[in-house]
Order: sequence, then structure tokens, then C-alpha cells
Amino acid sequence: MRRAAHFADALIGRVRALGHPLCAGLDPHLPLIPPLFRRGSMQPADPASADAVEAFLGAVVDRLAGRVALVKPQIAFFEQLGWRGLRALERVLVRCRERELLVLLDAKRGDIGSTAEGYARAYLAADAAFPVDALTVNPYLGRDTLEPYFKEATQNGVGVFVLVKTSNPGSGDVQDRPGDGGPVWEHVARGLADASRALEGPATGWSSLGIVVGATHPEQAARARALLPRSL
Repeated sequence: MRRAAHFADALIGRVRALGHPLCAGLDPHLPLIPPLFRRGSMQPADPASADAVEAFLGAVVDRLAGRVALVKPQIAFFEQLGWRGLRALERVLVRCRERELLVLLDAKRGDIGSTAEGYARAYLAADAAFPVDALTVNPYLGRDTLEPYFKEATQNGVGVFVLVKTSNPGSGDVQDRPGDGGPVWEHVARGLADASRALEGPATGWSSLGIVVGATHPEQAARARALLPRSL
């Protein structure tokens, strides 16, 4: 399966066809893997654990096909398994493509210069080693750290979801601190407006620049929607 020409247009099309916006998280907590799929000790260093995760998620993906708008693997649960976990992730991504499921990889990458470019190439480039349809990224090292992801979004039609106001209790330590014209998170949101407009889809008008706002903050979510009205 090839990537869609524009992530937001593809996602909105699926939401409308399904009648719901459900995103299924693929977060393989080892203690919660069902008995049918468990192998070995189910500890992160046990080579059998990655095989168990791959088998379980393969069955899950098969059953999600045609039922959800997209799937969202959390990369940390694969990284904890070492190289075998990354191999399992690669194979799960292949299975998602075969089942024509859009994939948003929750990796929250954030770094500078060539490192950010490396992350963008790894997941969003046309020849990415771990090709996904969209990626979560962290903007709190500065706007320049987002440019490699926006470049890939422009060239390859992929999506970028930027952390704006996160759900964790400590998010206010930085994100809620007062700044010019409002708290820091609002400053971040306003700074994304131009990029959001540049990535709007021709079919729906929705932008492939999405934002992450924790559901624990409904008032901030409403404010974020006002600041970025076309971002998912």
C-alpha cells in the first residue's frame, strides 16, 4: 500500500466513511498480553517477548482493518524489547499497510539539526526505514527543530502531530508559564499557524499538521481549536 497523497484528506475521508474518528492505540504492555499469545518469561530482555508482541498485534491489526480511522503504535513499548522489538514494530507496520490502515506513530521526537533530520528520514521520508503516515513530535526545543518534519510533510503528504498542551500533571511546569500574550503553550500553538495553513488538504481543507492537547484540559482544547481551526 502506498501512502495517501495527503494525510489529513485521507484520514477525514476514512472518518466520514466509517462514521466515527476512532484511533486504536497499539501499546503492548507485557503484563497485559493475553495468555494465548504469551511466550517465555514475558520480560523485556527475553527474546520470546518480542515474538509474543508481534503475534498479538498481528491478530489485533487483522481485526482492526476496515473498522478504525487509524492506528497509533507507541514506540516505547517496542524499544524496551531491544532490536527484536524494533523488528516486531517493522513487521507490524508492514501488516498495517497490507490491511490499508493509516498509522500514526507515537514517538514524540524532538531534537536539533541533523538529528531531527535523521528522525524525519527514519519515519516520514519517501524511502523511510519505518514508513508511517504521521508522527508525533515535541516542539519545546524550538521551531527550527520541527522544520525537517514539515519538509517531509510537504514533499510526501505525511502528517505531523505537534505536542501543544499535554495531559500529564506536570505539563504546567513549562507549558502554562506566562509569556507574551498568554501561556507558553498558546505561544507554541500560535507559532504553528502558518505551517498549518501550508499543509491544508485540497479535498477537505483540514491540515496535515495536527496538534496534541490532552483531554484532561478541555478549556485549553477549546482555545487551541480557536487558534488552529484547521488542525486535526
